[in-house]
Order: sequence, then structure tokens, then C-alpha cells
Amino acid sequence: MGIRRALVLLITFLTLCSPSFAIKIGLQTQVNKTFIGASTKAEIINCDTNKLIFVMEKMKGYEMKPYRGVIAIKVDGQWNKMRADKIIIKPEEGGFISVKRKWYRGNFKVINDGLGLTVINDIPLEKYLQGVVPSEMPSSWEHEAHKAQAIAARSYAIANRGKRAKYGYDLKDTPEDQAYGGASAEKNNTNEAVEETSGIVLVCQGKIVPAYYSASAGGKTRTGGQVWSSDLPFLKSVPSFDDGIKKNGHGVGMSQYGANNLAKRGYNAYQILKYFYANTKFAKVRGEY
Repeated sequence: MGIRRALVLLITFLTLCSPSFAIKIGLQTQVNKTFIGASTKAEIINCDTNKLIFVMEKMKGYEMKPYRGVIAIKVDGQWNKMRADKIIIKPEEGGFISVKRKWYRGNFKVINDGLGLTVINDIPLEKYLQGVVPSEMPSSWEHEAHKAQAIAARSYAIANRGKRAKYGYDLKDTPEDQAYGGASAEKNNTNEAVEETSGIVLVCQGKIVPAYYSASAGGKTRTGGQVWSSDLPFLKSVPSFDDGIKKNGHGVGMSQYGANNLAKRGYNAYQILKYFYANTKFAKVRGEY
């Protein structure tokens, strides 16, 4: 079964109001130590008092660990107690923070919750997506596939805000939610895909959908009920256009290989998404990202 390809695709965007927000991404959860640096000077601020604790030097790494209910930092070989169990790290404008050997945009929050340190990247949604698209899909793939990936990832992120609130963040940085490689993963062409689709999401029955996707479905996608406890109206079983590619992932929603193959055939991002997600419309979310 194929897709009928329209020569001209007219899309009417709904408009959704959304408050200004930055998404919170968990990079490390309840670890016994972490190493953090910055490309510029960076302020460490007490979350509770909003007072400056320390200024990190640029291009210098600092080790941090939980210590008696607060956070300790190692400076010039000496451990110093910061007298705070929650801190914010803010680089100078245009600066990046280094964690896990990668560079990230935005601010960072470090929490000692009694079980270890949790490191959170607090970042505008569109900047987050710039680190997701090339982490989830090869940057060498078709531009329309990248745009479809950006819209699916944006929809998934907004629909799942608060999913991991018990840890103090929204989503993990792994394929368990969405792979996210920060600024280190960014490519010019995938950044363009994010920018060209800015604010666009998938909606079903008036709600932004968690647009599930996987690398390949092995020839045919699966319904939600085939994988989880119940069906969802936007997830139907359709040929996945990834024949010859071994199934990789849950097989629900968009096949990333299928999206790229369809893009090679001339389909645009919106046609690709409408094919993989039934009963959906496109919406433009208003708000700061």
C-alpha cells in the first residue's frame, strides 16, 4: 500500500497558547560525583537564597560531590562546602557548560537529594531540539526527514513535560526518552530543520500528542495496543517503508528509516508525519522557547 502524493499540500495550522518555558533535561541522576566546566566564566548561585556562591573560571573543570546534605566543590585541590543542596550554574552570555565530555547550552541545576547529585540542563525548547535531531537521526539524511523528526521530537517533549518530575526534571537525555547530545551534537543542516519548523507540533483531539518514533519498524508499524496497554487514536499500523532494515525499537509511530526513504521519494515533512500519525493536525505553539 502506498501513499498518494499531492502536488501541492496546503496546511492549516491551529494556534495553541503555551506559557514561556525552558525544558529540563536530566543528564545525570543521583551520581556520587560529577565534573563540570564552562567555556566562559560561570556563576554558581544558591537556589534558595539566590546569592552568588562562587565564580567558575573559564575552561577549567571542577569536581562536585554530595557532602552531608549539601554540595561540595573541589577548587585547586581543596574541597569546599557550598552550604547549599541546590545550585544553579549560569555561564556568561554565549557560554557553554561541559558535562559528560559534551558541551551544552543553557543553565544547569545541581541537586543533592540525599541519594546523590542530579545534574539538570535547563534550556529553551528549540535549543534543546537542536541537540536532539542530529542525535536521533543521522545528519547526512534528507532535510525533510530532519524536519519531520524535529516536529515529532517537539511534540513528544511538550506532551511529556513533567514525566520525570520526581527527579526534578522533565526528560532523560537518552533514547529512553529522546537522545540529546547538547551543542556538541549540533549540525548546521539539522539546526535549520529545527528553525524552519519552529513551534510546530502534532495535535489529535485538541491535545499535543507524544509522537512516538523508532529507528525502524521492520516493514510495518505497530499500534499502541500491540506494545502498551491500550490503543491511541493517532497510532495506527501502516507499512513503514523501511523494508530490508531490521526492526529496531518499539515500532510505534514514525519509522525514522521510513521517513528518510519517503523524503528521498519527494515527500515533505508534513506528508511524512500525516502518514505515520493518523487523525492528527498541525498546530503552531505560541510562547517563548
